Amino acid sequence: MKQNLYDNPEFFEYYTRLRESKITFNDFVEQPAFRSLLPSLEGKRVLDLGCGSGQLAAYMLEQGAAQVIGTDISTRMLSLAPQHPQIEYIQLPMEELDFPGNSFDLVVSSLALHYIEHYEVMMQKIADWLKDGGQLVFSTEHPIVTAKLDKEGWIEDEGGERLYYAIDHYSQEGIRRAHWVVDDVITYHRRISTLINGVIESGLRIDAVLEPEPTAEGLEKMPQLVNELRKPSFVIIRASK
Repeated sequence: MKQNLYDNPEFFEYYTRLRESKITFNDFVEQPAFRSLLPSLEGKRVLDLGCGSGQLAAYMLEQGAAQVIGTDISTRMLSLAPQHPQIEYIQLPMEELDFPGNSFDLVVSSLALHYIEHYEVMMQKIADWLKDGGQLVFSTEHPIVTAKLDKEGWIEDEGGERLYYAIDHYSQEGIRRAHWVVDDVITYHRRISTLINGVIESGLRIDAVLEPEPTAEGLEKMPQLVNELRKPSFVIIRASK
């Protein structure tokens, strides 16, 4: 099942307005940690899976990448992406992409792989696309967040104070449906062991795993991010071929 969530006009308007604010979990939690795991990009050929509006692609070019291919299912998101002769955009679901083996020095994917159904198949494709010595850096929603069937994790007291974060149905992998701006947003829950073993079984070597915490600036501008110190929202993995 391939859901083109970001081409929904209501969702697209909300999401673009949120990202333009630059006061988000992406800005102060996920992206700082993600970028800290990127290797030297000088002269590298990079594939960005689920590139959205191309912010990460543009950043990697600024850091010296020779070429970036950004792919995304959403026409609306790609319409916002910065144009540059060294960036090529492909509008396709990542599951339908086809590249020759040994095509890329680096494959990245920021908060997109939790939208795909067949994770192990995608990992094997990525491993095939990487050159020897190439690297993969990807982030997903943390399995702690995706586990519950109703996606309502925080348990609060009568005054609305958050007491603790509940985890349930952790071993029940598979599809999750939730309301986020619009109804029936589909993601896939996988245990942390499934995420890690999927990388290993594709033939890649795990180099690092991060469960990012908010930056100091983030805690100042978004005080609610203090809850990220109680439970992680994301997990980021770096691997090598």
